[in-house]
Amino acid sequence: MDKSFDFKAVTKLGEDIIAWVQNHVFVIPNLVQLAAVLGAYLLARVVDQPLQRALDRALVGNWANRYRRYAEQIIKPLIMPSVWLVLVGAGQFAALSLTFPAAILAIATSLLTAWVVIRLLLNFVADPWWAKAVAVSVWSYAALDIVGFLTPTLKFMDQLAVNLGDFRLSLLGAAKAVVALAVFLWIANWAAHLVENRLRALKHITPSQQVLFGKLARVLFITIAILVAVNAVGIDLTALAVFSGALGLGIGFGLQKVVANLISGVILLMDRSVKPGDVITVNNTYGRINTIGARYVSVITRDGIEHLIPNEFLISNPVENWSYTDTNVRQRMPISVSYNDDLRKAIDLAVEAVQGFDRVLKDPVPRCLIMGFGDSSVNLELRLWIPDSENGISSIKSDIYLKIWDLYHEHGIHFDYPQRDIHVKGPLEVRLKNSD
Repeated sequence: MDKSFDFKAVTKLGEDIIAWVQNHVFVIPNLVQLAAVLGAYLLARVVDQPLQRALDRALVGNWANRYRRYAEQIIKPLIMPSVWLVLVGAGQFAALSLTFPAAILAIATSLLTAWVVIRLLLNFVADPWWAKAVAVSVWSYAALDIVGFLTPTLKFMDQLAVNLGDFRLSLLGAAKAVVALAVFLWIANWAAHLVENRLRALKHITPSQQVLFGKLARVLFITIAILVAVNAVGIDLTALAVFSGALGLGIGFGLQKVVANLISGVILLMDRSVKPGDVITVNNTYGRINTIGARYVSVITRDGIEHLIPNEFLISNPVENWSYTDTNVRQRMPISVSYNDDLRKAIDLAVEAVQGFDRVLKDPVPRCLIMGFGDSSVNLELRLWIPDSENGISSIKSDIYLKIWDLYHEHGIHFDYPQRDIHVKGPLEVRLKNSD
């Protein structure tokens, strides 16, 4: 570090600010203007809610439904600052007409105008975080420029610097780097979003390939954005050689799992063993794959619970894919009937029970087989195929079992249950006779 912190510059700036406040704020005309600005703010806050309710009453009827969302997102947030701006602007006009001092009112009008314009334009930014960050940055820049503090502030930020070898790092340079990086990252995300939407529109590309190409495009755009932002603020890219080496060392020691999951995600997308929309069972979790991310696979169960399974886990553990090459899935439904019933009739009724269900495939045909003679019943098994396991399997089984229940009761077929005959011998029999 070649240059120490300049305390004299900071002290001088503080003294200049105090002197400016004493000379321009704590004077009677300016205090009156500040009071007028504060009074206008309080009045705007008072009329804000009544004006919002009046807007709600005006947007009544079917014709207003299309405009209601715009009113909630655009018009209502601007009511209070717009009323405040109108009141301050009216005060400035009245002061100028009466030849009163109006410098504070003019500054307040400019600041409020910048606020309203920025709030209006930021409605086109979908991400709330980006919208807030841009609003604070742009309004701060505009406010400093309006009050005449922009040039001194930039000069002061440039003075707060340290020298790292041949590279000079100042607070102003760091702020420019952050702004440039934010702008280029926003552009990169916007471009990646366009590419992903275009890939989803291509029907000849599989869902896994769409996700893979979209992720690669996003990584490429973000990498380019970072390099362009670093170069735009004057940082020599060769100076990043040491940083890249340290980053590689950090990845080797601390980010092994992250890199393993990232590479596993790329493998999953390339070999298409699992893809969005597949129904899988992994680690006793049955559900549909929602998305494949850089670190995990999102699996949504029939209960609506979203499981985030690391990509590496899917690579190194067995996975049951119910729709890998064929979406048709066979279901086995055990049935037990009494020895006293007509087995052929029971088999025919079981097959008849599935005929009225659209989810049951006609080919292969449903079949009911005798699986064996049990201790208390004859064991049957109904086998059928469904094409849409992602819609659940328990529901179709429940409906079919209920239909079998109705048909069996209607035709006198009984569901047998375990029965045991107990034979008592020996001393217990003697004791029973003696007790009589």
